[in-house]
This record gives sequence, structure tokens and C-alpha cells, in this order.
Amino acid sequence: MTPAEKLEKFEGIEFKRWQQKMFFYLTTLCLQGFTSEDAPEVPEGTSYKEYSMIVEVWKHSDSLCRNYILSGLQDDLYNVYNGTKTSKKLWGH
Repeated sequence: MTPAEKLEKFEGIEFKRWQQKMFFYLTTLCLQGFTSEDAPEVPEGTSYKEYSMIVEVWKHSDSLCRNYILSGLQDDLYNVYNGTKTSKKLWGH
């Protein structure tokens, strides 16, 4: 499956099947780790510039992952889960 291929939207049935397909899709995009990881802890002594870069890169990638998952949901489910803040929390629902 290439990243350009669309997954079928989850409509409330066969969740495990959809979840496996979504996880594989996220893997092809190198985003699967965000379904189980918290934001990175930045070591003490890290410059503000480096800290900002680490945090912003993580936030951006997590946002991509979260939105790929949300885009795989039927509209009524999307509306329920849209307020979830991170991919990990969304994936754990």
C-alpha cells in the first residue's frame, strides 16, 4: 500500500481489521510510533532553540498521525474524536 492509497473509513464494524490496516498505513508513513509514545523528554541543559525544535517536530508529526487516523473515520465518529489532543490518546480510545 502506498501512502497515496485511501483506506476504507471505519464505520463502527470490524474495528480490529480497520485498526490493523490503519497501523500498517501509519507504518508506511513512519508515524506508527506516535500511537504509543508520549512527547519526548528533552534533556536538561538543552538550549531553548534545540528544545523548541524538538518539541515542534514532535507536535507536527503527532498532528499528522492524529489527522491520518481521524481521516480514516466515518464523519459521525470523526466528530466524536476530533477533540482528542494526541495520537496516543486517540489510538487508545
